Amino acid sequence: AGSVESKNEAAMSELVPEPRQKPVVPMKPMGINASLLGYIGIDTIIEQMRKKTMKTGFDFNIMVVGQSGLGKSTLVNTLFKSQVSRKSSGWNREEKIPKTVEIKAIGHVIEEGGVKMKLTVIDTPGFGDQINNENCWEPIEKYINEQYEKFLKEEVNIARKKRIPDTRVHCCLYFISPTGHSLRPLDLEFMKHLSKVVNIIPVIAKADTMTLEEKTEFKQRVRKELEVNGIEFYPQKEFDEDLEDKTENDKIRQESMPFAVVGSDKEYQVNGKRVLGRKTPWGIIEVENLNHCEFALLRDFVIRTHLQDLKEVTHNIHYETYRAKRLNDNGGLPPMTVETEENHESNL
Repeated sequence: AGSVESKNEAAMSELVPEPRQKPVVPMKPMGINASLLGYIGIDTIIEQMRKKTMKTGFDFNIMVVGQSGLGKSTLVNTLFKSQVSRKSSGWNREEKIPKTVEIKAIGHVIEEGGVKMKLTVIDTPGFGDQINNENCWEPIEKYINEQYEKFLKEEVNIARKKRIPDTRVHCCLYFISPTGHSLRPLDLEFMKHLSKVVNIIPVIAKADTMTLEEKTEFKQRVRKELEVNGIEFYPQKEFDEDLEDKTENDKIRQESMPFAVVGSDKEYQVNGKRVLGRKTPWGIIEVENLNHCEFALLRDFVIRTHLQDLKEVTHNIHYETYRAKRLNDNGGLPPMTVETEENHESNL
């Protein structure tokens, strides 16, 4: 009996974890006296990266969604200061809006300061224009997932391209009608479904139709409704990387979102300066004047401060989620291509 007890004790002692050693705190790196060593040149990495990016350029794909007549095309043209939306692709104003949601992708190359951006604008004419708009976000969700699938197929090829063409949607501007009341059920449904697969930035269109008080109230109401419905828009709280990010993004989430904007691709003369604006009987609304609307805030946010982050969140979060699910559904194997599926069936 004693031997059984001693065996049990031995077994128990094996199960008791050994006390964990405290991790060794690394010594603080000592500041090496650069004057002793002279200049090394570590900081040139930034310049090397810049040169590389300038050579290859980069892709940026922006989708615009919302009812007809909210100025989606005009706003995108204003953002990139050029005719990048559907007007330039031979879209006829007289053409009837399609009965169902159509998706039109128009590509351009914009160059500024030697940096090339391959911009694709994905327009969704027909969204929310029908009497029955049930499930009208489905073609849009399908399009977004198809782009992830295309990228995944390229990525799992044995002989894959050095640079995979990126057609994934990095940013979706969702246009809210300036009613001043509450969001439509369609707005909530769309954002609830799509915020899980794409970076959604809500914008209040044609903000010049509201007074400043109405605009402030409407923005607060929209924020509240999104929060109550558990809808996460970009920049999502959980993806803030550090305190600096959190502070900057909290300010955007609590004050700027949704951006109340006015778009215009017409120029006017104001106090001897050429400005983009909209002419009204009581004066000119200057698109880039922050006292008039928040277009400049939206442009700075999308292009000047968060463009790289939009691309990274798309790749590291939305695409990774799609990829993990897709590979998991397929038993951890890369998804079969159409050809291999056909061959597989013919072999059976």
